[in-house]
Amino acid sequence: MKNVLGIMDLNESEAHIRTLTSKRPVATLPIAGRYRLIDFALSSMVNSGIIKIGLMLPAKSRSIVDHLRSGKDWDLARRHDGLFYLPAMKEKKDTRNGNLQSFYSYLNFVRKSDQEYVLISGSRFLYNIDFRTILRFHQNTGADITMIYHVENQEKDAPAIMLKTSENGLVNDIIDGSTTYENSKVFMGVYIMSAKKYEELVSNAYERGGCDFLVDAILRNQDNLNIYAFQHDGYVSEINSTISYYKTNMDLLKPEIWEEMFMSDNPIYTRVRDEAPVQYKKQAKAVNSLVANGCVIEGSVENSILFRGVKIGKGVQVKNSVIMQNCDLQEDSLIENVICDKNVVVTDGKWLKGAENYPLIIEKNTVI
Repeated sequence: MKNVLGIMDLNESEAHIRTLTSKRPVATLPIAGRYRLIDFALSSMVNSGIIKIGLMLPAKSRSIVDHLRSGKDWDLARRHDGLFYLPAMKEKKDTRNGNLQSFYSYLNFVRKSDQEYVLISGSRFLYNIDFRTILRFHQNTGADITMIYHVENQEKDAPAIMLKTSENGLVNDIIDGSTTYENSKVFMGVYIMSAKKYEELVSNAYERGGCDFLVDAILRNQDNLNIYAFQHDGYVSEINSTISYYKTNMDLLKPEIWEEMFMSDNPIYTRVRDEAPVQYKKQAKAVNSLVANGCVIEGSVENSILFRGVKIGKGVQVKNSVIMQNCDLQEDSLIENVICDKNVVVTDGKWLKGAENYPLIIEKNTVI
């Protein structure tokens, strides 16, 4: 897929996950012990053979640059092509919100690229996809645009873009719904199209006063476009709320999901950090948990995820929780159904407990 240019739009909604994104964008939410959310879409592009990727940065972009740096850990630190940072741009006289202005501002990035196709994605979906199969589908159908979707297995009180398709994959309708129903075909925020079609859609929509790429470039031109949809059958999770973030981490404790995401022929890459192995002390106990390097465990951990450098003191019980980097849970404390952001200290004997469907969140650098 060297003939495909990757574009990642990292301007994601934070409306229902503000506690965890007050100092970081959705793209760099820590997940699964040592990864960031952006790693999944970015790794899928790299594993599919895409060698040039542009990142449309949000206003809060420091943690993205700090995590990705030159792109070396994704094999994107190249003399030609590789990883490109596209900073947020806002015209002083333009009061429009939405992502279309960024798309329009960086049209020259697409024009100067040698790639024939453009693959656009966001960062809030967690998946592991081989995009080569989808490119072949796009070419064989002669589509103007191919949109990737998954079939939802349960009803959710969450907004989603849903597709209605014919048996051959032709999109008949695109619905922006406030509730996601069981068996809905939910769009995953990934498009493939020719670079020429991308330039045409963005230019026409923006110059006619448009704000949003999906709404103004695609939905308003739906009747004039040959749009197909491709179904991804593997595991997919959309991180659009604190609850979905928590449940996704818990899902990754299931062996079949972990195997699909991390043990396939398409690895998920992240920033490499060399740290000491986990230290399990004499009274330590760990059951069905993911424990990253650098942790020291003297208490018990059950159905939980511990990021790098976490300390679990004597007599501490951790259950059904997500404990981020460098947290220190001191002696005889109880942590259940909790999300602890980075550098949290829980002093001796404290009990913190949330509900299974409403976890307690402890903000970064808090001492309790």
